Amino acid sequence: MSEERKGDKSDSSSSGRSGGPMGALGKPVQKPKNFKATLRRLLKYLKPQRTKFMIVFVFAIMSTIFSILGPKVMGKAITKVAEGFGAKIMALQTNNPVPQLDFSYIGQIVLILLGLYIVSAAFGYAQQYIMAGVAQRTVYNMRKEVYGKLSILPLKFFDSRTHGEILSRVTNDIDNISTTLQQSLTQLITSIVTLIGVIVMMLTISPLLTLIIVFTLPLYIIVTLSIAKRSQRHFAAQQKSLGDINGHVEEMYSGHKLVKAYGHEDESIKTFNAINDRLYTAGFKAQFISGIIMPLMRFVGNLGYVIISVIGGIFAIRGLITIGDILAFIQYSRQFTMPIVQTANIVNIIQSTVASAERVFELLDEVEELPDGADAKVIAFPKGEVKFENVDFSYKEEEPLIKNVNIDIKQGHTIAIVGPTGAGKTTLVNLLMRFYEIDAGKITVDGVDIRDIKRGALRSIFGMVLQDTWLFNGTIMENIAYGREGATDEEVVEATRAAHAHHFIKTLPDGYNTILNEEASNISQGQKQLLTIARAILADPAILILDEATSSVDSRTEVYIQRAMNELMRGRTSFVIAHRLSTIRDAELILVMNKGSIIEMGNHTKLLAQNGFYAELYNSQFTGGNLTQEVV
Repeated sequence: MSEERKGDKSDSSSSGRSGGPMGALGKPVQKPKNFKATLRRLLKYLKPQRTKFMIVFVFAIMSTIFSILGPKVMGKAITKVAEGFGAKIMALQTNNPVPQLDFSYIGQIVLILLGLYIVSAAFGYAQQYIMAGVAQRTVYNMRKEVYGKLSILPLKFFDSRTHGEILSRVTNDIDNISTTLQQSLTQLITSIVTLIGVIVMMLTISPLLTLIIVFTLPLYIIVTLSIAKRSQRHFAAQQKSLGDINGHVEEMYSGHKLVKAYGHEDESIKTFNAINDRLYTAGFKAQFISGIIMPLMRFVGNLGYVIISVIGGIFAIRGLITIGDILAFIQYSRQFTMPIVQTANIVNIIQSTVASAERVFELLDEVEELPDGADAKVIAFPKGEVKFENVDFSYKEEEPLIKNVNIDIKQGHTIAIVGPTGAGKTTLVNLLMRFYEIDAGKITVDGVDIRDIKRGALRSIFGMVLQDTWLFNGTIMENIAYGREGATDEEVVEATRAAHAHHFIKTLPDGYNTILNEEASNISQGQKQLLTIARAILADPAILILDEATSSVDSRTEVYIQRAMNELMRGRTSFVIAHRLSTIRDAELILVMNKGSIIEMGNHTKLLAQNGFYAELYNSQFTGGNLTQEVV
């Protein structure tokens, strides 16, 4: 499995917030390295909207307070009804006139209750509406900042990380922050206010009964922590198995043709079943164990209700408490446990969210490309003369790669670069386009040091046709027009004619309006390459970089691609990273690289006459001799 796949797999396994019936309580929590510093930095993103956030805070408190008052007020109505029934029974026993229930008082209570709940709902609605705006604006700014950062990070950042890791930070981590801001923060406020409010209301009814409820709290904590600790290792196993199964399915799906071609379907199914069994076992245990928490908590709660009912009944008989207050107290005791569980869940969620924010901030703190100097130049009419003077470069200081390279390339010449894997062929081109900064020496274009040219202007001088074609999800017209901003349809068609691509495009059902899918798999590899050549022709660059891409196409398409590339190279300085040495015989200069150094230099005839490294590579391709070095 490739490193990229591994990264994607692990990231997919870490997504998701739920952890069974008890939410985040049962799951292993991702903890940040520096909680306080990261939280402070995250809160800075809320600073521009602090007024709205304070309104949300106040509205959440008001919504909760009005909701908490309900049971106490309802208790008064129940007490009034109970007193009325008591008086009626006494009157019947003593043959006295039966008194009527005070329906006007009860009606007032009902209206007050209705008003309380309507006001509470209104504050809750307003709080959620404002917080949605605060959360989305915050992550909008964060997402914008992250995307802007990605556009100015050097190539080495992307080379040193998997696509899955970067995508996870841009999508999963920011979505995690968004969900927490919109839901968990207001829920945390509500839970804390509910907990405090419920305790206050219970104390106003009976301090002794409140003390009994508080004494049951350690039981809740013991039950929750002991079961959560047991379920965490099963959730960890579940997440690992989920990552394994995602990786296996992705790998088998992307390579399903080879799996079938080599007859490994049974082995693939066997591997899937083994992982699926592990996932089933871990998932069952995790969900079952975490699912026990709620029944046990209800059991503890019911013990409290029994004690409250018995003692409350005794108090009522002695006239120390009303029946309405007992019922109100029971409702409050039911509301007492849920905020505790919610708060514990939210604390875990916030831990994970701060860990997500920390990963996003790590990306934002990455070293950027060196900014253009204040006096950076733009070459208005580039000719395409390139010179390397004593250039040194290394990816790691202790491992030099490019050493003392000197090349002088004239306008319109074709320069071929050949050599074994790891020789530094692609690195040389990356240095030319300033994707990496050189350690020593100088590279000039038309006599100007590339470090003195605006980076965007420098890269606009180059056109690239790579072996790995890149086409995006859009029409063929849009893909080719990507080569030059503002290009007309007529200019696009002219470029495709020059690239020998016009004919095949016209044979497609929708012609230039044919939409390429995500992988551009609805056209052939050779057709993709012709489109990228047409895009480069449209861009009309002064210097071309060609990574020969005819090895994976049929002979007929190869002829078309070669013609299109010859058309593209006419009159332009061209750097060709060569795979098939037969295609570079006409190059004015061939650079033979090995281990970062240019070991031979000259045209095809001269290099063959030297009977050196190049001659050995060339002859091995045409005589079937054994290669002593791998050519790529």
